Amino acid sequence: MTPATASNAARFADVPIAQGGTPAQAWLEWGYQFQPLQLDHCPGLLVVAPHPDDEILGFGGAASAIAARGIDVHTVVASDGGGAWPGLSAQEKTHLEQCRRRESRHAATLLGLRPPSFLGLRDGGLADAESRLADVLTDMLADRAAGTWCAATWRGDGHPDHEAVGRAAAVATSRTGAVLLEYPVWMWHWARPGDTQVPWQRTSRVMLDPVAAERKQQAAAVFRSQLDPDDGRDPIVPPHVLSRLHTVGEVVFR
Repeated sequence: MTPATASNAARFADVPIAQGGTPAQAWLEWGYQFQPLQLDHCPGLLVVAPHPDDEILGFGGAASAIAARGIDVHTVVASDGGGAWPGLSAQEKTHLEQCRRRESRHAATLLGLRPPSFLGLRDGGLADAESRLADVLTDMLADRAAGTWCAATWRGDGHPDHEAVGRAAAVATSRTGAVLLEYPVWMWHWARPGDTQVPWQRTSRVMLDPVAAERKQQAAAVFRSQLDPDDGRDPIVPPHVLSRLHTVGEVVFR
């Protein structure tokens, strides 16, 4: 496997979220010159998220800016979002799923997007549904304009669900001629500037205007179930993770 497609799940597991990972300042000081992603070249956009919130954290600003141009943008969330913490009762899991869907819909409204489609696949088990997901995405892309962009989590992002979504999207785009863009989320946590397991030569950065950037920050703050759970559990996206994502901005592999 090439660095572009190899799994980085072991590397992600070796860097616990609570330990902080690579600081945002390290990415800022690196000074890598990313090529700009030209949003006005987008004929249509399908954003694919493993869980409710990834669509905002990884590509929400770009989606908002593209939609503001009058371009068709649709979001699909693969999992039910109920597996954020182990050991949840059936009632707790259902409550979390409903909460995360509400958050995702609210965030979409703040970005000027239509409500997402939710596939309801098992959170934590997307690799088992990878073939089915690829078929669903193929059907969605086949009905869209030629050259439609499909933005999905990177196949090497480290989280198994993220990598499974990236692989499924890669299959779907190869079948339909859509353009695959892979956005990292957890890579910024476990990787280091200049990391040889990251295909930096294929990266492009989204240059957000102030309006889209502000909308993204507001939309990301909606996901209280992940940022500040009210049941005493540790947040899935603690403050340092959210701050780092806002700092590094939106980058895609092409």
